[in-house]
Amino acid sequence: MYLLTAYFDDSTTEQLQRLMNEVARQTGNDFMPRNHVPPHMTISAFDQKNPQRAVELFERFSSKLSEKNLNSDSNSNHIYIASPGAFLPSVIYLEAVQNRYLFELSEMAHKEFCADPATRPNRFYLPFQWIPHITIAKQLTDEQMRIAFAVLQQSFHPLEAKIVRFGLSKPNPHTDLAERRIHGNSCNIYGAASTNDYSGNR
Repeated sequence: MYLLTAYFDDSTTEQLQRLMNEVARQTGNDFMPRNHVPPHMTISAFDQKNPQRAVELFERFSSKLSEKNLNSDSNSNHIYIASPGAFLPSVIYLEAVQNRYLFELSEMAHKEFCADPATRPNRFYLPFQWIPHITIAKQLTDEQMRIAFAVLQQSFHPLEAKIVRFGLSKPNPHTDLAERRIHGNSCNIYGAASTNDYSGNR
C-alpha cells in the first residue's frame, strides 16, 4: 500500500499536534505520539507492485500539481478544518470541508496514479467517496472514544490551514519515499529512509 499525503503549514501542524498529544494524554492511548505519526491528510491510497513505478507516478503527479499551482491564485491551497468526526468504532478525526481545491486534488491523484493499469486504488479514497480528514487518534476503546470527543469539544476550534507539501510513503512501518513542496521546483526522492513508524492508512 502506498499513501499520497498532504502536510500543513507550521502553525496548523503545531495546533493539531497539541490536540493529538492532549487526546493521547487524557485517554491513555498513545498510539499516535508513540509511533511518531505527524498531523497529515491522506489524499489517496493505492496498491502498486513496482516501487519504482509508484515513485514515478508520484513525480508525474507532482509535476502536474506544480503546473496547476502556477496557474492558480495564492490561496488555492487553503482549507478549512471544521469539525470532529469518527470512523466507528475506534478512530477519531477532524474533518476538512471538501472545497474545490481538495476535490481537484482527489481527482488529479486518481487520474495520475490510476493511469497505470497495475495501480489498485483503495475504495475509501476514490473521488466522491473520500472524506478529507486528519486522524487525531486511533485504536481507541469505547471509553477512550468518549473521552477523546470530550477533549475535542473543549479544545478544538475550527481553523484555516495551508497545505505546503505532499509526500509518498508506505505504511507498516511508515517509510518516506518522496516529497514535493507545493512551490518547489524538484521532487525529493528518498531511499529506505524511515522517519516515522505507524500502522494503518488513515
